[in-house]
Amino acid sequence: MSSAPDTKELEFARQLRRVLDENTAALPSATVERLAAARRAALARKKAEPVPVFAPAFAGMVAHAPSPDRNAAGKPRRSPLRRFALAWPLAALVVSLVAIAYWEDQQRTAELADIDAAMLSDDLPLNAYLDHGFNAYLSRAR
Repeated sequence: MSSAPDTKELEFARQLRRVLDENTAALPSATVERLAAARRAALARKKAEPVPVFAPAFAGMVAHAPSPDRNAAGKPRRSPLRRFALAWPLAALVVSLVAIAYWEDQQRTAELADIDAAMLSDDLPLNAYLDHGFNAYLSRAR
């Protein structure tokens, strides 16, 4: 989606390019040669843009160092601890989620026990809490 000023600028650029293209044929050949020479000189003075090269910092050292996951014959080593390397964080996550769920359940049970104890130790009979009109009276009284 373009706005009106952007559209006007693009239209002006198109008209300017068309006028310049039409008038290049009318330029003297000496002017065209000088413009071409100036363009070649500008391109020759242009600095080359640096190209980023990504290489490991220790690439040369790694090629000569023995690999920790291969034995002397070049065969891969299999350690039991390495097999379960990804299982340990998963097991820790599951245990922590179970512990959090258990703790939250204990908190909720404690809150409900406090509410039950407050209701049973109150002077009102339990039927008063079941009456909807009494609940409305309590909510208005607060």
